[in-house]
Amino acid sequence: MTTDIKKKDILPAALLAFIASFLFVLDKSGPAAVPPEVLLVSRWAVVAGLVWYALIKRSLTTWIFVAMAAGAELGFDFPAAAGHMKLLSLIFLRLIKTIIAPLIFATLVTGIAGHSSLKQVGRMGIKALIYFEVVTTLALFIGLAAINLSKAGVGITLPPVTDTSQVAQVPKQNISDVILHVFPENAAKSVADGQVLQVVVFSILFGIALAMLPEEKRRPMLAFCSSLSEVMFKFTNIVMMFAPIGVGAAIAYTVGHMGLGILVNLFKLLATLYAALTAFLLLVLLPVALLAKVPLRKFLKAILEPVSIAFATTSSEAALPRAMEAMEAIGVPRQIVAFVMPTGYSFNLDGSTLYLSLASVFVAQAAGIDMSWGSQLAMVFTLMLTSKGVAGVPRATLVILLATAASFNLPVEPIFIILGIDELMDMARTSVNVAGNCLATVVIAKWEGEFGKERPAAVVMEAVTG
Repeated sequence: MTTDIKKKDILPAALLAFIASFLFVLDKSGPAAVPPEVLLVSRWAVVAGLVWYALIKRSLTTWIFVAMAAGAELGFDFPAAAGHMKLLSLIFLRLIKTIIAPLIFATLVTGIAGHSSLKQVGRMGIKALIYFEVVTTLALFIGLAAINLSKAGVGITLPPVTDTSQVAQVPKQNISDVILHVFPENAAKSVADGQVLQVVVFSILFGIALAMLPEEKRRPMLAFCSSLSEVMFKFTNIVMMFAPIGVGAAIAYTVGHMGLGILVNLFKLLATLYAALTAFLLLVLLPVALLAKVPLRKFLKAILEPVSIAFATTSSEAALPRAMEAMEAIGVPRQIVAFVMPTGYSFNLDGSTLYLSLASVFVAQAAGIDMSWGSQLAMVFTLMLTSKGVAGVPRATLVILLATAASFNLPVEPIFIILGIDELMDMARTSVNVAGNCLATVVIAKWEGEFGKERPAAVVMEAVTG
C-alpha cells in the first residue's frame, strides 16, 4: 500500500472515530468501564491526528473540516471557553461582507458592459427566474409532505413564554414591502446595509447604462471594474486563509452555548428537516444536475468548501465569494456567475423555503390545530410569494414564519420551540441554499450554451488549486 493511499484513508477513519467517541459519551446506557477521562484524551488524540493530516494535505477544504471537528470538541468539553470564541467567527463574517458588494458590482458591470449583449442579460434573467420559481416551489411541497408524514409537532407541550424580545423586534412585512425592498433608494446605503439584491439591481442598471455609452467613454470604466473584480478575488483568497479559524470558532460557540442535549428533546423536528432537505437534494437537485449534464464529481468537489463554510457560519453570504470563484473555476463564465448567484440569494433559497413550509405546519401541529389540505396548499401558494424576500431582512425566516402564522390565525408560542434549535436547523438549510445556487449557476450556463467556453482567470485558479 502506498503512502498516498494511506493518506486518503486517514481522514475518513479519523472522522468516524471522532463521531463514535461523541456517541459513546452521549450514550448514558453504554459501558461504564471506560473512564470519561480516557474518552476525553482519545477524542483530543483524534483531533491531533486530524491536524497532522491537514498539515500533510495542505488543503484549505481539509483545514476547514478539521477546524469544524476541533471546534465541536472544544465546545463540548469547554463550553465556557467556547462561549468567548464568537468574536473570531464575527471577524471572519465581517471580512467576508466587505467583499460582497464591490465583487458583485465589478463582475456584473464587466459582464454586462464588456462581454454580454443586453438581449442576453434579459434572456438569462427570464430563464433564471423560471428556474428559481420551479425549484423553490418543489422545495415547498417537499417540506409540506415531510412534516405531514412525521407529524413532529403533534403531542408537544408548549413551554411558557418567558422572552418575547426576538419576536417583538421583527418588523411585519407585506407583499408591497417585499417588492419595494428589491429596489435601492441609495446605492451607498444598500452597500452599507449588505442588501445583496439591491446591489445586484443597481449593478445591472449601471452596467446597462455603461453598455450604451460610446467606446471611448466606456473603456476607462470597464478597465476599472475589471481590475476591481481581480482585486476582490485576490482579497477573497487572503480572507479565506482565516476561514478555518472563523469556522472552528463558529462551531465551538454553537456547541458550547446550546449543548448537545437539545438534540434529544427536539430530535424529531430536526430529523424531519434534515430528511426533507436530503430528499430535496436527491429528488430535485440531483435529477436537475443529471438532465443538465452537469459534471457531478467536478461540481461536488467545487462546492464542498463553500457549503462547509455556510454550514458552520449559518450564513449564505459568508460562502458567496468562494462559491463564485468555485463556479468560475469549473467553467461558468464570470458574467453568468455574477448575475445568477447573487440573484439566487433572494429568489432561490431552496433550503429556507422548504423550512418555511415545514415550520408553518409544525406550528399548527404543536398548537393542536388540524389544518386541512386546502389550508396547507393555500399557505404554500402564499409562501411562493412571501419567501422570495427572505434574504432581504434580518432574521428573515422568522419574519416570514410570523407573517404566515398571522395570516392563517396560528399562535406564535410554538415558534419559540423552533427558535431554541434554530441555529442547528439553519446550518442545514443554509448549506442547501448555497448548493442550490451553485447548481442554478451551472444550469443557466448550460442553458445558455456558455459552460466551459471561457478560461477561468488566473486569480480564480490560484484560489481553487492553491
